Amino acid sequence: LDTLENIDPKIDDPDGCLENGIIYGGRDSNTWAPVVQSFDWTHGIINKASSLESETTAATLGQEGVRKFNLMSNLDFISIPLGKYINCNLEFGNNLENPPLIFSVNYFLKAKDGNFLNEKTDKYVWLKWMELRAHNEIEAIKTPIGYIPKYEDLKKLFKDVLKRDYSKEDYDEQFQVRIPELLAKIDRISEIYKTKVPDAPEILFKNLEEEKQRLTAAKEQHGEYILPEKFV
Repeated sequence: LDTLENIDPKIDDPDGCLENGIIYGGRDSNTWAPVVQSFDWTHGIINKASSLESETTAATLGQEGVRKFNLMSNLDFISIPLGKYINCNLEFGNNLENPPLIFSVNYFLKAKDGNFLNEKTDKYVWLKWMELRAHNEIEAIKTPIGYIPKYEDLKKLFKDVLKRDYSKEDYDEQFQVRIPELLAKIDRISEIYKTKVPDAPEILFKNLEEEKQRLTAAKEQHGEYILPEKFV
């Protein structure tokens, strides 16, 4: 690790180093934006980490492109009841004086023609934006699903980090709030917890329903596909 230029100097400190952010992500072709910050710890654990789905690829057995529920991207390694696992995560963060920010990322968003909307190197920009948010050095746009980047900030970051331009058209397509897909996702996740996780905490259903209500209200005001500028 000492070969990394940006490694924390306290990486080997027995007292640990400050954790400012946690990232959860899955393979999602049409729903989540490239990067979104949760409203708070509870929203992050439930509406981001506990709502993860990932689409199968050619490297997996079975049909490609099938959405599979994958709690916190480590479902196969959880050895206790899922409801208890979620509660443990909620309690852990709620007992911290300054819990880390929680972000969702999606590097696999596709356009209607099936091509990816992001290049592989774009994740450097999303990571830099998350770092700036974690240090409270940059503002964001509040949407029904969390905080998203401002176009002007990403435009500058793309130029500074990747030495290339970033168009408003790309930004609008990547960060528009996709109401139909988001509502369908909430319904899928709610059904999974209702039917397959008998100890699912009540706060999980409460948070999912609240997000559904926010999305429905936004749809009534702005339509099914909402550009970020509508929330400014």
